[in-house]
Amino acid sequence: ADELLVELHLLSHQKQFESNALFAVGLDTVFRSFTQGYRPEEHPPLLFKALCSSNGFEAEQLRKEAGTTLEQAGNQSEAGFDDWIKQFRRSEDTHYSRMMAIGLFSLLEASKGMADKATDVEQVKTKASELSESLNLVPARVDKDINLFLTSRERMAQAVELMEETLASERKKREQRLAESTQGTAS
Repeated sequence: ADELLVELHLLSHQKQFESNALFAVGLDTVFRSFTQGYRPEEHPPLLFKALCSSNGFEAEQLRKEAGTTLEQAGNQSEAGFDDWIKQFRRSEDTHYSRMMAIGLFSLLEASKGMADKATDVEQVKTKASELSESLNLVPARVDKDINLFLTSRERMAQAVELMEETLASERKKREQRLAESTQGTAS
């Protein structure tokens, strides 16, 4: 949340930055990935709204744009995707955000053509790199930003898993102590 807050703050002050569908999908993907397992479950939507509104972004509009764009991507064949994605080409004079690279990656993952082939992450990364120039994105930055996101997402998933295991172990120990104390008072 802190990192997203800083990034959104910096982007909100960047005169050349324009929010687009790639940005919306990327931001939504990053937020959902990094709040997975967050408790209580009703807090992440409120946190997303607060992060966006505190920096002049409209959370509901971004979420809606991300959902619509992901749904459209899911209807694209592999051949159709290449033409469809070009509508999100970044203007020459607009500021790049790593969220755009993550958005491209997420749209590729969601596309029917990639899903039908059951492609692995490396194939999706390669395709994102290939498409980046046609979207006026720098391939080296796209590759770097996608790799950083995937590494962070994997670490976060491992942390959530470890936390769940730790909580389950603690709960089991507590139940065991309770059962032992109950047996001790019963005898």
